[in-house]
Amino acid sequence: MSEFRTCDGVTRRDALKIGSLGLMGLTLPELLHLKEAAAAPKEGKAKAAIMIWLGGGPSHIDSFDPKPDAPREWKGEFTALSAKGADFQIAEPLPRLAQVGDKFSVIRSLTHPEGDHGRGSIYMLTGYRQIPGFEYPGFGSVVAKEAGWQNNMPPYVAVPNLIGEAATGYIGAEGSPLASGDPGAPNYQVRDLFLPGDVKEDRLSRRREFLAAADSMVRTGKANDPITGLDRFYAKAYDLVTSPHVRKAFNVNEEPGQLRDRYGRNTLGQGCLLARRLIQSGVRFVSITRGGWDMHGGIFGGMRRVRLPELDAALSTLLQDLGDRGMLDSTMILVMGEFGRTPKVNDNGGRDHWPKVMSVVMAGGGLKGGVAVGDSGPKGEEPALRPIQPEDIAFTLFEGMGIDPGKIYQTPTGRPIRIAQHGHAIRELVG
Repeated sequence: MSEFRTCDGVTRRDALKIGSLGLMGLTLPELLHLKEAAAAPKEGKAKAAIMIWLGGGPSHIDSFDPKPDAPREWKGEFTALSAKGADFQIAEPLPRLAQVGDKFSVIRSLTHPEGDHGRGSIYMLTGYRQIPGFEYPGFGSVVAKEAGWQNNMPPYVAVPNLIGEAATGYIGAEGSPLASGDPGAPNYQVRDLFLPGDVKEDRLSRRREFLAAADSMVRTGKANDPITGLDRFYAKAYDLVTSPHVRKAFNVNEEPGQLRDRYGRNTLGQGCLLARRLIQSGVRFVSITRGGWDMHGGIFGGMRRVRLPELDAALSTLLQDLGDRGMLDSTMILVMGEFGRTPKVNDNGGRDHWPKVMSVVMAGGGLKGGVAVGDSGPKGEEPALRPIQPEDIAFTLFEGMGIDPGKIYQTPTGRPIRIAQHGHAIRELVG
């Protein structure tokens, strides 16, 4: 899998905090320690969420906010398509999404002041601007803490890895995801969820019995006996590793080849397919990361050949697949990057960082489809109508999942912090 280096010299891999799985997130043993303490799920229209992160900053004008009437140096090379059943147009390299326009909505007036990749990502992924020396949790970590485990599945899975700017923050290990690895890779399987080839379940069972016998020799019989705690931990680990339900959820090879082709045989496409399987099996939040959108030069060729076709296939199929299975109404979808790109094309045939306005796609989970929220003006330069901020995205996500944005957490130092603040649910989508 190729790496995507942003203009500040940071590769996609550099932005990932590499854990002992060789992937971001907890190791399986660390993750299992948290299972018992998970909170009970709350009621909400959305029972789960899928976030597609377009790392690098996608051009709004060349995707979900085309400007066909603007001068050539602003509108670029793409024409516009009317989205079916919607009150907006999208760029012509997104024909499949245009056919399901009634299933998603576009926020065209999201704005913030952070033009740096890292700071912009933190703001978009947490709903908070960066403060030196303090780390806020990403959306998935909050959902993991609030929603908890279901059907023996971890509440939060990051595909293929966790975005470094969406770390667990003050929530700590309780908000860590299980990193899936790249489902678009040949012979894909999740490390630590499958037994080594020379270890069968009967052999694992014998090892478990041997361990229990050894532990019995050092038990104290006291209520706080650490061995008793380890017993519970080993039981959870054993159940997860040997669970056919868990192995089945991660096995994208079970899907028909034709459906896998429709999603796209790449990280984004197979990541969306895996996300549907995981949500179907009990996972509460799945993030899917696909970089390569930081195009300061050659933007139209890169967008037309790779980025937009991948997104077109993956997102349109995900929306249709969830809809066909009756899952779209209970699964919220969020598609975004850290900022938009300059309305005017630069001398290298690219567009530079532009946080003054960007587009965000939201769908499912009880949200309205076919709606355009806000306006970025005739040239896509700044909000001309209904400015939306990252805090509003956070409020809409959390309230849609039955999580109180005003709930107060205590940091390890005792500092009270709200899950989200200063925002409002986007009324055009939830009203």
